[in-house]
Amino acid sequence: MGVLQTSCPREIAENCLTCTLRRDGFFCGFSQKALQALAVNSYTSIYPEGSVLFVEGQSPRGVYVLCRGRVKLSMVSSEGRTLILRVAEAGEVLGLSSCTLGNPYMVTAETLCSSQVDFMKREDFVRFVRENSEVAFRVAEWLSKEYQSACDELGSLGLAHSAAEKLARLLLQWKDTKVSTMGRPRLINMSMTHEEMAQMIGASRETVTRMLARFRTRDYIEIQGNTMLIRDMEALERLAGNSRMAESAPETKSRAFPMCRPAPLKPSPAAGCATTGINRMPTIPSVTRPETRVAHYNATRSSLRDQMMGAKVQERKL
Repeated sequence: MGVLQTSCPREIAENCLTCTLRRDGFFCGFSQKALQALAVNSYTSIYPEGSVLFVEGQSPRGVYVLCRGRVKLSMVSSEGRTLILRVAEAGEVLGLSSCTLGNPYMVTAETLCSSQVDFMKREDFVRFVRENSEVAFRVAEWLSKEYQSACDELGSLGLAHSAAEKLARLLLQWKDTKVSTMGRPRLINMSMTHEEMAQMIGASRETVTRMLARFRTRDYIEIQGNTMLIRDMEALERLAGNSRMAESAPETKSRAFPMCRPAPLKPSPAAGCATTGINRMPTIPSVTRPETRVAHYNATRSSLRDQMMGAKVQERKL
C-alpha cells in the first residue's frame, strides 16, 4: 500500500501495518496481530475542515481513530449556547464510551482542519475488544483518561472565580499542547477564533476579546498574527490560581496622587459656662483674604460682648 502524497504537505497512510503517523501514546499502538485485525475491520477516510463526524444524541455507529488532524468536541444547550469541551489531537479515539455502553453520542465531533480518520463499526469494535485482551486494557486506559479529562474540565469551569482565570488556565493548557513549529514552549499557535475560545471557557466573545486586550496591556502576552508569545508565565500562573488578587490589582504600578476621602467635619463645641451661660468663642475658619478675616473677628468679638452684658443684667436681677 505505502504512503500517498497529496497537495497538503502531510502524508496519508492507507494501512495500519505500514502507518508512519503512529507515535507513542496513540490509541492504535498495538502489537502486529492487533494491528492486522484493526486494519481488516477499519475504513480510512479523509475529512476536510468543518466536516461533522457524528452529532450529539445520535445513535453510536462506531468509533473514530484520529490518525491526523484535530477535532472539536462540543455540546449545545436547549437555549442554543455552545460549549466546546476540548479539542482532540492526533492519536485519540472518539466515541469510545458511547460505543462501549451503547448510548447515544454525548458530543458533536467536527474537524478543525483536514483530518485522516479510521472508522470501525460498533459491532466490529466490540468483537475486536472481546478477542484481544491487549485492546481491552487499552480501552480501559482511554476511558480512564476521558474521566480524568472530564473532571479537569468540570473543575476549570465550575471552580474558577472569573473569566480571566478560565482564560489563563486555557492559555497555560495550550502552552503544553499547542507549541508553535519554532519549538519554543512559550509560543502558541492560535488556530481558534475568539468565539471558539469563549465557547471553551463558557464566556462571551466580547469577554475573551477584552481579557486578551487586558493581558496584552499588562504585558502578559504578545500576539503576532496566529502566534501568541507568553511573556509573563508567572503572572498567568498566579492569575489561574487566584484570580481575585489579580483582578483587584491596579492597572499601573504606582499612583502619583492617591485618592483620599476628605475627613468629616466635626461640629464646634457649644457647651455653655455653668455660672454665666456664656458660649465658647466659635472657631474662626481659615480664609485667605485679610479683610475678611478681620471682619469676621470683629463680628465675633461684638457677639461675645453682647453675651457678657446680658449675663451681667441677669446677675443684677438676681
